[in-house]
Amino acid sequence: MTKLKQFDALQLLDFEESDFHLTVHGQNYYELVYIYKGSGIHEINHNSFPYTSGDLFVISPQDEHNFKIGKRTRVIAIKFTDDYFSSKNHWKLLDYMTNDPVGIMNNKILKEIKLNFAPDIRKILRQTIDNMLLYNSTQQIASSPIIFHQILSIFGMIKESMRGISLIGKDQFPAKEHLISYIHQHIYQPNQLKIKYIASHFNIATTYFSNYFKRNFEMGYREYINEYRVILIEKRLESGQFTFRQIANEFGFNDESHFSHFYKNTRGISPSSYRKNPLKQ
Repeated sequence: MTKLKQFDALQLLDFEESDFHLTVHGQNYYELVYIYKGSGIHEINHNSFPYTSGDLFVISPQDEHNFKIGKRTRVIAIKFTDDYFSSKNHWKLLDYMTNDPVGIMNNKILKEIKLNFAPDIRKILRQTIDNMLLYNSTQQIASSPIIFHQILSIFGMIKESMRGISLIGKDQFPAKEHLISYIHQHIYQPNQLKIKYIASHFNIATTYFSNYFKRNFEMGYREYINEYRVILIEKRLESGQFTFRQIANEFGFNDESHFSHFYKNTRGISPSSYRKNPLKQ
């Protein structure tokens, strides 16, 4: 797999083509990919998403991705390294964001779903991209505070869209949003989701955490964890690209038997049965 490299703190690329000029690749930088026009399929980490005009994708250094262009596509790619945000001495906006920009880019849930923007937000996003394109045609962008704040506004739109990602879909409070974000980011690390760890992380008494979660989310903590894990597991079963051993390893099960036992206890059928007939379940 090709590993692309970028050393500039920030680059803005604007290209249009009928066949994507790259194959499946990784990179050493972060990238916000905006679909200005066109349609096709975006593949990221073995997940495939249809794309159309107005869609936005987030890509991190640990990801691999590719585009299969259906209709001629114009892509705006905002590419930046760790230095772009860490080098800003005036950076004070983290106080009101649940996650810093790099934390949002690394959020695994954003590689499992496609962001869904409200119609008015999609218009604002398009205008923001147009603003950046206009500035980029005449100015150096890496040191520009104007571009810096345009990119921050994009992260604000992503953060707003993320409010609807939780399974219960009613997560409107910052503390709850942060808690759900933590769960989603550590779903592949069971030890980090033990009550003693997550309660300590959020300064909630261990003996009180389960009651706190159920009162605020209208379902039990373990129930939420299991349901979310099963949803991600079923995406892998449906794709047909993962063996049971690979799934067991990814989600921290001891072995395939442990994984199969967990799935059957949760769904009432074996993972092999679901893989054969996912639409009938």
